[in-house]
Amino acid sequence: MADGSLHVRGARLAYSDEGTGPIVISAHGLLQSRANDRAAGLVDWAALPAAGYRLISYDARGHGESEGTPEPGVYRWTSLAEDLLAVADHFSPGEPVRAIGVSMGTGTILSALVRAPQRFAAVTLGAPPTAWQTRAAQAAMYEEFARLVEESSADDFARMLAAAPVPPIFERLESFPGLPAVAADLLPSVLRGAGGSDLPAEDLVAALSVPALILGWETDPGHPVVTADRLAELLPAAELHLSATVEDIRTWAARAAAFFAAG
Repeated sequence: MADGSLHVRGARLAYSDEGTGPIVISAHGLLQSRANDRAAGLVDWAALPAAGYRLISYDARGHGESEGTPEPGVYRWTSLAEDLLAVADHFSPGEPVRAIGVSMGTGTILSALVRAPQRFAAVTLGAPPTAWQTRAAQAAMYEEFARLVEESSADDFARMLAAAPVPPIFERLESFPGLPAVAADLLPSVLRGAGGSDLPAEDLVAALSVPALILGWETDPGHPVVTADRLAELLPAAELHLSATVEDIRTWAARAAAFFAAG
């Protein structure tokens, strides 16, 4: 595995490059990073390089080792989608890429899909987040979190996350959801950017013909099964798999590799 960085729209984005073959780009969830994902071990995308793909995992703007600025707008999914397309253009300028996302990463990929569907051969959309009718309550929660950081501290926010109830599917995990991988001075902006985001309008999603594997997990109100179900209904070339256990979530990488190979 090789690590590097590239400059995208005024920020340096850090990435890891593993394997050889067709490009697969991995987009992580809110407040996470590629290092957090590896440490958590919930979804180990190493099955993709093993299956003959070149995996590019990058830290989203303001997350992990990537640079960011205190402007909420640059953390909206539509803006993060521009970063994703720039990463795709850098590593695969002449060929469509495959992409895998979790939570915010799924929102980023869908936003990029409606903007430039021709840049994608197939996608895997993991843990689709709250969207459309259920999004307003999530946005209000992110605003509350942002104010907590501003009025108290990022450490208090991290302690609150650690003490919060865990979705039943993750109760036996020792470190879920893990410490935020965002600098304290950027946290309010990152949270507000998430709060100002939503999945693309349903009619735009329904117009997409790119093959999509939708992977949902149960019992998590922040990533409700209803969103995964609705995406499966809307996307013309979609497959849906729902996980009821952590053990099944750990099959996601192999499922993604098989789905990409079948296409």
